[in-house]
Amino acid sequence: MTLATTLLSAPPAGYQTPLLVLAVPEGDFPPSLEALDRQMDHALRRIYSARDFKGGKDETALLYPSGPAARVLLVGMGQPPADPRGAVRCAAAVAGKEAQRIGAGAMAFHVVPELTGGDPAGMAQAATEGILAGAWRFLAMKRPLDPPKPELERVELLMAGGGQAAETGRARGSAIGAGHILAREVQMLPGNVCTPTYLATAAQDLARRHGFGVTVLDKAALESEGMRALLAVGEGSALEPRFIALEYKGGPGPPVVLIGKGVTFDSGGISIKPAERMEDMKYDMSGAAAVLGTFEMLGRLKPKVHVVGLIPSAENMPSGTAFRPGDVVKAHSGRTIEVVNTDAEGRLLLADALSYAKRYGPACVVDAATLTGAVIIGLGHCASAVLGTDDALIGELRRAGERAGERVWELPLWDDYRELIKSDIADMKNSGGRPAGTISAAWFLKEHIGEYPWAHLDIAGTAYAASDTAAMAKGPTGVGVRLFSEFLLGRS
Repeated sequence: MTLATTLLSAPPAGYQTPLLVLAVPEGDFPPSLEALDRQMDHALRRIYSARDFKGGKDETALLYPSGPAARVLLVGMGQPPADPRGAVRCAAAVAGKEAQRIGAGAMAFHVVPELTGGDPAGMAQAATEGILAGAWRFLAMKRPLDPPKPELERVELLMAGGGQAAETGRARGSAIGAGHILAREVQMLPGNVCTPTYLATAAQDLARRHGFGVTVLDKAALESEGMRALLAVGEGSALEPRFIALEYKGGPGPPVVLIGKGVTFDSGGISIKPAERMEDMKYDMSGAAAVLGTFEMLGRLKPKVHVVGLIPSAENMPSGTAFRPGDVVKAHSGRTIEVVNTDAEGRLLLADALSYAKRYGPACVVDAATLTGAVIIGLGHCASAVLGTDDALIGELRRAGERAGERVWELPLWDDYRELIKSDIADMKNSGGRPAGTISAAWFLKEHIGEYPWAHLDIAGTAYAASDTAAMAKGPTGVGVRLFSEFLLGRS
């Protein structure tokens, strides 16, 4: 999807566009729209007076006035929050999705000044991110409509008085939005297309376009490196595993290392999953997609920060060569693992990646993975879980998540939970069972880290959506890209 955004210091009244979007808070008619209302023969006041539109969250009303704007779309943001960026991002996503539905081709987006909160950079960034997210559609594998509807190709942000701050925010939002789209595009691909080799090729393409360093380890190199946990997961597949390392040297000092789980399809292996909704297991590489999307942002914005991205990737399939429950494998860290459930495979990939990360002497390491169904029971689909060894790092991620609209919630990593992964014949087992499943999985990962600050994000409940919302199409959410971006930009 190619969608250009520009910032204009122009009022909505008199602006010529196929679609003028007005993002408004819940409540009375906004006085800042008086001039536009007069131009529209008071159609705005009439719809407010009739209570046909109240400005509730995700509420919309589409008007067809006579005037420069062919259509005017009101989008409600609900009660004004203390930090309006999230509301603006959501309203912009609703607008982007609606613009695609009606085939507007171009639109102008205006947040009423009553809600800007004196933060033009934040408002422009949130609006740009939201529009790009809402307008995204995956059409690569569908036959085009006949006749096709026009794609949304151009968006003007109408922000009078925003100045350079607003333009900086728009540029940030455009770069983060591009990374978010890249992640969702990769997530959406089926397992017969998005293979471990495909992820490696995507990383190499990023490196070529933006000048990153890149290393790809094939099966032979993985064996030499001693990544036997990763290799074990891929044993049942005809597709070879890959280990991918990207490096962006935008600043001095030790790097921030981001790790993304890259299981391109997870059947569960010998411990096979139920058939119902197994097709969604193409999303088991969503952590990897988040890392790739974040590097797209880095390549566009070029912040002063040193970042390494690691993607361990394999396909987990049942076959005569697949690893079995009861097998013992030796991880890159030198620790032995009793495999009691081959469907607890993602942590095996991450174990090798967390150990590999030691060589960088990192400032910190953060991994993201669709790791446990247990996190959905605990947190639903509204937040990802965060666990780790460093309170300051966890706090930094929580604040970044609030700014990004990708919230995280901390779960404890107390020593008591270590008992859940004790093994009779190895250093540990790869599953602690159903109780505290998210925590025991994180404890397993902790066994393989180095002496660096570390945090783990379990995104199993937030990586994809089973149904449409007003703001987003069902399917991949690109979660992690905005959070990682805010986290890294905060360190640059």
